[in-house]
Amino acid sequence: MNISIENQVGVGLRRQHHDYFQQNRPDIGWLEIHSENYFRPGSVSHTTLMSLREQYPISCHGVGLSLGSVDQLNPAHLAQLKTLVDAVNPILVSEHLSWSSVDGQYFNDLLPLPYTEEALDVFCRNVSQTQDYLGRQLLVENPSSYLSFSHSTMPEWEFLVEVQRRTQCGLLLDLNNIHVSAFNHGFDSKAYLEAIDPTTVQEIHLAGYTVSSTDSGEIWIDTHSRPVSEPVWHLYHYWVAKHGMCKTLIEWDADLPEPDVLLNEAQKARDIASEALTSSQVESAS
Repeated sequence: MNISIENQVGVGLRRQHHDYFQQNRPDIGWLEIHSENYFRPGSVSHTTLMSLREQYPISCHGVGLSLGSVDQLNPAHLAQLKTLVDAVNPILVSEHLSWSSVDGQYFNDLLPLPYTEEALDVFCRNVSQTQDYLGRQLLVENPSSYLSFSHSTMPEWEFLVEVQRRTQCGLLLDLNNIHVSAFNHGFDSKAYLEAIDPTTVQEIHLAGYTVSSTDSGEIWIDTHSRPVSEPVWHLYHYWVAKHGMCKTLIEWDADLPEPDVLLNEAQKARDIASEALTSSQVESAS
């Protein structure tokens, strides 16, 4: 395999770490931003980003398009996203399998969809319109979820696969989200992965989660506030050994650690990917 593992692993860039990356320029393959934090050209954050893009490939990861809403896409938001994408020329642009607005009212959360034909039509419409407007492919990320809709007619993985088939978008597989949702809803993480065409996956997210207790029992929450768990590392090893390497991100959004912690997690991803690829090659040769 002629892919450099070193260049394939990145970390999420957060405002608190801007100075560190500017001053130290650590050896990391790429950086991923939350798009909406850089919508203001001329702002300090935007200026910093334009400096860092000279050193690192940048990926734009959005949280505000609300692709699952029956509302029409917000034209102002789309215009700001296109301005950012045109300025940065990112290696990847991604969004979520979720919704966050209704009748023009926005919620500060990524809300789950019912997995029905009606929701599929709406989501695909919005993905296609976004790709047409940006003039490039969008990646769609699988969510973490804590409830399901009784009137869903298909599992999440079938919905996601059909979105990709209809729109020709790419997929961003968040392995932590799969692990969390598998526990919360009682499905098998590897069965989910087996349903995904690996050729459509262009990015993988790795993150940490929090265990919470409720009156109804234990629930796992995708908080992005701690190191990647061992079961998620195992899923990552499984995927890379079977399908090879793609862009991999260490995602950490809350209770941010020192940058060295993020970089150590990135090194662990490189080490696990290297071992997975080696074991796969040995198995193929035997």
